[in-house]
Parts: sequence; structure tokens; C-alpha cells
Amino acid sequence: MALVSCSLVALEIAWTRVFSAEYFYTFAFLILSLAILGLGLGGLALRLFPSLNRPDRMGSYLLITAALTAAGPTVVLHVGLDFQTLFASWAMAGRFLLTLLVLGSAFCSGGMVVSLLFRHHHEDMPRLYMADLLGAGAGVAGVVLAMNLVGTPQTTVLLVLPLTLAALLLGTRAGQALALCMAAAALAFAPWAPRFVAKPRQELAPVVHRHWDATSLIKVNRFEEGELNINIDNAANTPLAVFDGDWNAYRRQPSEAMVDPKPLMDAMGGTCRFMSLGAGGGGDVLLALRNGAAEVHAVEVNPYINRLLMNGGLYFETTGKLYQDPRVRVATEDARTYVRRFRDELDIIFSLSSNSFAALASGAFAMSENYVFTTEAFRDYYRALSRRGYLIMEHQFYMPRIVSEALDGMRAAGVRDPERHIAVYAVPQQRYTRSIILMGKQPLTPEEIRRPFLNLDAQDATVMHRVYPDPDPAADPTIARILREGWRSVDRESRTDLSPTTDGRPFIAMQGRLRNVNAATIRAMKALEIQGFPVAKFTVAAVLAVAVALILPLNLLPYLRQGPRLRAAAWRYFFAIGFGFMALEVVLIQKYTRFIGASSYTVVAILFALLIGSGIGSRLAPRFGDRIPFLAIVAWLVLDAALFGPVSDALVALPISLRMIASVILLAPLAFFMGMPFTKGTARVGACIDWGFAVNGVASVVGSASTLLVSFQWGFAAALAVGGALYLLAMLQLRSRGPWVLSGSEAGPSARLAAGTPGTSEA
Repeated sequence: MALVSCSLVALEIAWTRVFSAEYFYTFAFLILSLAILGLGLGGLALRLFPSLNRPDRMGSYLLITAALTAAGPTVVLHVGLDFQTLFASWAMAGRFLLTLLVLGSAFCSGGMVVSLLFRHHHEDMPRLYMADLLGAGAGVAGVVLAMNLVGTPQTTVLLVLPLTLAALLLGTRAGQALALCMAAAALAFAPWAPRFVAKPRQELAPVVHRHWDATSLIKVNRFEEGELNINIDNAANTPLAVFDGDWNAYRRQPSEAMVDPKPLMDAMGGTCRFMSLGAGGGGDVLLALRNGAAEVHAVEVNPYINRLLMNGGLYFETTGKLYQDPRVRVATEDARTYVRRFRDELDIIFSLSSNSFAALASGAFAMSENYVFTTEAFRDYYRALSRRGYLIMEHQFYMPRIVSEALDGMRAAGVRDPERHIAVYAVPQQRYTRSIILMGKQPLTPEEIRRPFLNLDAQDATVMHRVYPDPDPAADPTIARILREGWRSVDRESRTDLSPTTDGRPFIAMQGRLRNVNAATIRAMKALEIQGFPVAKFTVAAVLAVAVALILPLNLLPYLRQGPRLRAAAWRYFFAIGFGFMALEVVLIQKYTRFIGASSYTVVAILFALLIGSGIGSRLAPRFGDRIPFLAIVAWLVLDAALFGPVSDALVALPISLRMIASVILLAPLAFFMGMPFTKGTARVGACIDWGFAVNGVASVVGSASTLLVSFQWGFAAALAVGGALYLLAMLQLRSRGPWVLSGSEAGPSARLAAGTPGTSEA
């Protein structure tokens, strides 16, 4: 059980990393969430087709799972799937269905093994479910470690090994021999995996270096002019700062920076403390040192990018040993978490498109967002600035929302007239206009507004022009109207969502509106979030629709067959605990990511704590009364709502390792009790647990999708409340009297188990 669970959870996480890099993270959620429905279908298959209910075939099922695990990513990445034309072409729809079949089959066959173990050993469920959860916890830690050590493509192949080891334990001699052959083939093929686990694509320029770990897929492109670019997950780019180390020659050259705050820094007389939020390839650091900064904080969440530029890294010499300069402090840290440590200290906080579209390494059931652009973030930026300080932030998509958040954030920090502290500029580009917000700790003077950046000297609106105050005639009036009238008055007529985001609802990239969904926009699918099409909501809603309309009814089919049947209370119970568990997991991953910082290690800490704690809770479940776990879960949620903010603020200055430990301690009580409901339900249904597992599986997908939709609309607090309500609903079902299995040979023994009478039942 531990080996199978380890593989299935690791498979989910590794495949999320692969498909989010190659297809964008919203589409990774779509294909993997639907594929993971296969877990529950595996349990349902045993109930609907008795011929599959053969424990002696578990070795064969494991080998099938191993084969599908190895083949899945390669097949999907080379099938030519294009989500942009998914609804415009029957051929593309067929490729999408093939993708779901390939990916879902691996989870389905694996789910059959889990269901068989549950069904035929349900009397020992406290230990068995503990093994399931502990194996899952080991899978989380192991897969992230493997992706960081050997690479993501290689890890997708090596995930065959736990499955083949499990097949050695359960298979026939012939099956054991085949398992050994598959393990040997996986080890031999792993070094070649990067050639095949990659989607064929036209690169920006020749790729001279590639690295793929649990955080991101990194490609370094070399252009004909000798420029180098770091591409992240085929979605974000940061130029590599090519510098020969000769400062005298470099300062004599004209500045090539799109946004160069030299006029503001010159006024500080060489004492500027500069922080780059998302230092990337070192361009911001080079710019700050060129302009005479006394201290530069290079904050970058991606550890591999920092390693490339630091002493011993591949591009240490190429960047002129920038990160060895005594004025530079390199921090591998989430930018928001790092900036919260400062109060009235930083002269310039600098951010150029510093956000990642990469998915969290938490698997298919969590969407990726960061906390750099929330209202509370701008409150933190304002507090971190010195008396003479400035925030300079650029983005090509988010500026209307950023302006609203800056206004609300400064009001939260006690600023009376925040509009006087803001100026906004635009840099027209070939594809998108990039906008820059300048936010001052003090009200901006006319001179600061007129000339904060070198490019404004050009007096050419095609290079840079002012959007607010006193906008240039070429400026889009939306931002100026938001600053004058408030976002609500402008939002009514906007195609995109302009409402400011918060730490409780940090989904700034999700700008599309459901009112823009129609047959034409669905067929086009090129009208993305920035053009008003709600890709994320539509994707999650599609997963929810498939689960509710197709998979959920399948879990009612056993009622049409002869044999033992779950009572309605039992069916509702397993649905409620599956929904509730996933609702809490999805939200807690997001909340604690803000506290620890966005990284693969964050996810390891959170999921590891939840799974290991739940495993221990499962083992001790018989020692607790039926109501205690549910009431304890709800009590923890109430405490979390009241104390999470103050506790996270008090501990934010700790090193990341200590924040991870603190998170594990905070989550341990909740996790302990979350592991008990499934075990307690098994004691009531006996061998019908395969059906309960199937219901639980589809509820996990319904729960994750529903939780995300609730979070998008009303925030994480509402989503946690929904999760807590589902656990209370499950508690009410557990109090129902009488047997949970009706008719057939299983009802009597199951009833005895529910009453605590010794006895066993077999299907």
C-alpha cells in the first residue's frame, strides 16, 4: 500500500510539473484533474465488474500502471495537443480525449490496486490507511527531491521503480521477472528521458542550457547579437546581464534599461538601499550598481537562477561576477515574504514583471498564484520604504488592478490621500503596452513626476509617456479614471475584472469574466484572461462539470445491481469527507505558501505535514469517539481564522527552515484528526469500502474544483468554511443508526463491526 500510494501521489506531482511547464498551469489542472478521476473509477470498476475483483491480479495491475506511468508524458507531449484550438477542431478534441485516456488509465489501474487492498484487508484499515498516507507523504518528499537531484524528465521515468517493487511483492514468478525487466529498462532509459519528455516547439532562439527541477523548467537562449535570455516554464523571460566587469567603460555607455530610475537615485547621493523583487538574470542588480547604489538586495525565488549567477555558477563570469560584489546581498526567497522583514529602510523597491505563471509543485488540485500584487503586499511595500523611498513596479497586464491595490494598501497603512503618492507611465511595445507605477513614501513632487526615469527625457510618447497625473493624449484613460473615480465606477464597463486582490483572494491573473463566455469565444480560445475570457474559471468549471455530469452518476450504478449496497448515509459520508479533505488541502497549500514563501520546499512541508499527521491519526482512530475528529477539525479552522495572521506576522523574520518547522507544528493537530474519518467509515461498510473509495475519489475532484471556484469569488476564508461544513455534514451521517450496508452477505458482519462486535466480512 505504501509503495503504490507513494507512486500515485508522486505521479500527480511530477506530471503537474511537466504539463504546467509545457501547457501552462491552468491546462495542467484540466488534464490532470480529469485524469485523477481514474483513481475513483478504479474502485468503481471492482464493484461493477466482479471479474476484476481478483487479488491475485494485483501484480498485473501494478505492471500495467508502471507501463502507463512511463509512457504517459511522452505520448501526451507528442500527440500534438493544442488547447488554443481545443473547441474549434474535432481532431483536437480527439487528441484531448486520447490524452485523458492515457493519463487516466495509469490512475485507474493504480486505483484498482488500492481498492483491492482496502476491500480484502478492511479489518486492518487503521494500519492500512496509515500506510497509504505515510506512503503518500514519502512520495511528496521523494518526488521533489528526485526532481531537484536528477531532473523532472528523468523522475517521470523513475516513478516506475516503486510500482515494480510492489509488483515483486505481489506478482507471480513471471510477473516478478517482468517487473525486474521494467525496472532495469527505466534505469537505463532515464538518462535519455529529456529528449522525449518535452513538447516539440519553436524556441525563441537556440537553447544553450536547459535545467528542469521541481521549481521550474529553465532554458537559456542565445540570440545572434550575443544576448542571453532565461526562459522559465515557456511562459516568463528574464534577460541575463552580460557584463565584462569594466565599470568605467560600462558607465560611459548609454543606458539600455527600459525603466532606469537614475534621476531618483542620483538625488540620494550614493546612499540608496535598493531591493529587486525578482532579480532574475541580474539586470536589475547591474542597473542599481551602475547608478551608484550603496546596497542591493537581489531577491529571487528560483534557486537555480541564483545558482547560475553565483560563484561557481555557469554564468558567474558572464555576468561580471555581479553577485560577488560586496554591495550585493543575494536572497533565495519569496519576494513578499522577504520584504515583510523591513520597516522604513528601503529607498527603492524595484520590480519588473516579477511574477511567475508556474504551477505549485503540489499537484493538480491547486492553482498557482503569488502574493506580490495583493492589497496587503502594497501595504507592506509602503511600510518597508524609507522616508524618501519609492516603489517602482512594471507589468504588462495587471496595472489597473495594481493601481487599485496600491491605493487600498496605502489607506491600510494610514495614508490619507494615496492618489498624491502615485504616478503611472506607459511604455508602448510591439505587442503589449507595459505600464509602470511609481509610488512614493511622501507625496510626489512635480519634479519627481516629470522625470523619475531616463527614458522620459526623450519627450517621445512612443518611448514612454505619462498616464497619471496629467496624462499624455496617447494614454489609455482607464488608470487615470481609477485613480480619480475609484475602480468600481470603471469596473462596470470593463471587459476585464478590475477589483483589487487580497491575501485572501490573490488571483490577480484571473481577469476574465464569465459574462464574456459565449460560443464564439469558446471556439476561439485565444481570447485569454487579459482579453476578458475567464480561462481559469472556465477550466475549473469544465473539470467540475465532467465530474458531476459524468463520473458522479457512475458512482450510483451499483444501486442498479444485485448484491450489497451502501446506504445513502454511507454514500453521503464518503463524499463529504473526500470533498472536505481536498477543500482544506487546497486552501492550506495557498495560505501557508504565503507564510513560508513560494518554493518546492514549501509544498513539501505542507503536504508532508498533512499526510504524515493524517497517517498517524488513522492508526489511532479507534481510540477516539466518532464525533471528536470532526469537532476538532472545525475547532482548528476557527483558531486558524483568528490566529493565522498574527502568528505568521510574528514568525515571518525566521529563516525558511524554521518557518517550515513552525508550519508543520501548526498543521499537525489538524492533520492528525483529518486521518480518522475514512478509517471510521470503513468500520461501518466493511468490504464495500471499494465503493466508498470510488465515491471519495470523485468527491476529491469535485471538492478541489468547487473550492477553487469559491476561492476565486469569495476568498480562502469562505472555502475553508465550506470544508468545515462538509466535515460537520459527515459527522451527522456517521451518527445514523443501523448498518451502512444493506442486503447480501456483507450487511450482517458490517453491522457487527459498526457495533464493535468481533467478526469479519468478505465480498
